[in-house]
Amino acid sequence: VQLQASGGGLVQPGGSLRLSCAASGRFAMGWFRQAPGKEREFVVGISFRDATATTYAAPVNGRFTISRDTAKNTIYLQMNRLKPEDTAVYYCAAAETGGSYVNRESREYRYWGQGTQVTVSS
Repeated sequence: VQLQASGGGLVQPGGSLRLSCAASGRFAMGWFRQAPGKEREFVVGISFRDATATTYAAPVNGRFTISRDTAKNTIYLQMNRLKPEDTAVYYCAAAETGGSYVNRESREYRYWGQGTQVTVSS
């Protein structure tokens, strides 16, 4: 299984970025992030079967939106109203979980992308 994440970059506070993650198959997917000196944390997950079955971490709820293009086996993370504390390496991950379950724990994800840097700074 291959996961290819892209779309990171430098953006000013209040700005937007869209991350993409192309998978080599269809999976339950998620985004995690890791800031310098901090542990990796869950950002958002989307279920295998239902693209409306999603779960967001509290710090990003209402600002970030996950979506899926099933035909392309690609998920997207639209990040709006970015804050300096959103600065991190963002990782996409895939879990072999069916149905409408949304995985929140990193241990539930078997496959990981290489990470893409997001820096929010003026």
